Amino acid sequence: QVQLVESGGGLVQPGGSLRLSCAASGSIFSIYAMGWYRQAPGKQREFVALIISGGSTNYADSVKGRFTISRDNAKNTVYLQMNSLKPEDTAVYYCHASITATTRERDNYWGQGTQVTVSS
Repeated sequence: QVQLVESGGGLVQPGGSLRLSCAASGSIFSIYAMGWYRQAPGKQREFVALIISGGSTNYADSVKGRFTISRDNAKNTVYLQMNSLKPEDTAVYYCHASITATTRERDNYWGQGTQVTVSS
C-alpha cells in the first residue's frame, strides 16, 4: 500500500510565499512522476506542476515563473515553492504520483489535499 501525505498549506497575503511538501511512503518500488494539482471552489481540478524521475518539469501557464517544483528522490518527497501568490491561487492543492509498487504494478496515487488561501 502506498500513501501520499501533504503539508505546508495555510493562509498567506497576496505577494507572499508558501512551500508545500508531499511525502510518499509504503510499498514503493519506484516513482516515475510526482506533481501537484489544485481545485478551487466551484471549479474542476486543474494541473499545476509536474516533475518526472529524470528531473524534467512542466508547469501550468498560470504559475510559470512564480512556482517551482522540486524533488528529493532519496526521501520520495516532492516540493512546490509558491512565490508571488495571488488570490486566484486559492485552492485545495493535491499531490499526485505515478508509482510502481513492490508488486510491480504502476498506479496513480493522490494525497488528501492541503488548503492554500491567499487573502489580505
